[in-house]
Amino acid sequence: MNQPLLIKGATVVTLDAQNSIFQGDVLIDGIRISRIGSGEKATGHVIDGRGRLLLPGFVQTHVHLCQTLFRGSADDLALIDWLKKRVWPMEAAHTLESIHASAQLGIAELIRGGTTCALTMETVNHTDGVFHAIEESGFRATAGKCMMDKGEGVPDALLEETRASIAESQVLLDRWHGRARGRIRYAFAPRFAVSCTRELLEEVAGLSALRGIMVHSHASENREEIRLVERETGERNILYLNDLGLTGPGVVLAHCVHLDDAELDILRRTGTHVAHCPSSNLKLASGFARVAEMLELGISVSLGADGAACNNRLDMFTEMRTAALIQKALRGPETLPALTALRMATTTGARALGLADEIGSIEVGKRADLILLDLNRVHATPAPNLISTIVYSAGPADVETVIIDGQVVMRDRQLTTLNERQVIASASEQAALLTARASTLSC
Repeated sequence: MNQPLLIKGATVVTLDAQNSIFQGDVLIDGIRISRIGSGEKATGHVIDGRGRLLLPGFVQTHVHLCQTLFRGSADDLALIDWLKKRVWPMEAAHTLESIHASAQLGIAELIRGGTTCALTMETVNHTDGVFHAIEESGFRATAGKCMMDKGEGVPDALLEETRASIAESQVLLDRWHGRARGRIRYAFAPRFAVSCTRELLEEVAGLSALRGIMVHSHASENREEIRLVERETGERNILYLNDLGLTGPGVVLAHCVHLDDAELDILRRTGTHVAHCPSSNLKLASGFARVAEMLELGISVSLGADGAACNNRLDMFTEMRTAALIQKALRGPETLPALTALRMATTTGARALGLADEIGSIEVGKRADLILLDLNRVHATPAPNLISTIVYSAGPADVETVIIDGQVVMRDRQLTTLNERQVIASASEQAALLTARASTLSC
């Protein structure tokens, strides 16, 4: 068990129900926040928070750690070509060593940028390598093996037999779900309707309900994807998934860019969560999600960077800022204010993962997933409105200290659970080997 840790004299942005902000102390005992206030006496380690902002760690609800090694290798393509020509061949070329290196690199970047928890979809093979990287780093994640049992242009290494895909997913679930005192969790991860048979999707829906395990998938990211689903099923994506039982509070659907009113209503009625990835949607030219309308309808919308193959960075500050700016351009300057964007990156993300009682805000009894920002910098001065400064001015370089489950995983901008030089060296070596293997699989 970790020794008590006192963060002293910080400006605490709690993101509790009252949006309380105060200058004072936060005491961590073990993995949880035990006291909040002022004048706390040190009983263990002390972090000087004076002149710093203390926030709940960011929660990203759509990431692909397996794709971090693909950074810069899949630019200037629309979704389907991006998958067939670049991403699927590279995923098929992964080994256990390369996927572990990719996950370590992604986790290091996420921690450096203040993300303490992510929902991540991996590729079809070697998912144990990702889970080992999560466990070793102290990161909090809900992860799942990608499931793919059909599709055109899919490399043989990614094309699964339906029962085998389901069986392997359950093995991983039994092996990893709840590990590290609940810091590691499993999610069923059917890639999207284009890559999955009706049989697989129905089975996932049943297993999710039976075992209480969430489902993480893509939906309605791209118009061509929607046409493919309609051609095969006669229905638009959300209607099809809803008919199969793949909507509801235990489901997170990434993107949801092109939805009609009936689909929005399904998301609202079922309580399905949407993971909005604005930078990815821009880079792949997928379009502009109806985020402002979703929020007005009460649909849960959180944020994710997606993967480094379609974003090139895993930075929540960029996603908050971009999400807000896009909706303002579409709907007017009062749309999606800074506080809403910050909550999408924290409390709403926690709720999407079923962790609202555990993380996402700074409150007594919650897990100690916290970040300290140093905003005494040119680009963040002056700061008459702290929330605005966080969303529109701050960036990853301002993150000074990161704590997950009461463990300091970055102190004074130095990673403590990962050797950054070794992570970079391993990632560079494995990326070169992976690229050579993938070149024989490219279309």
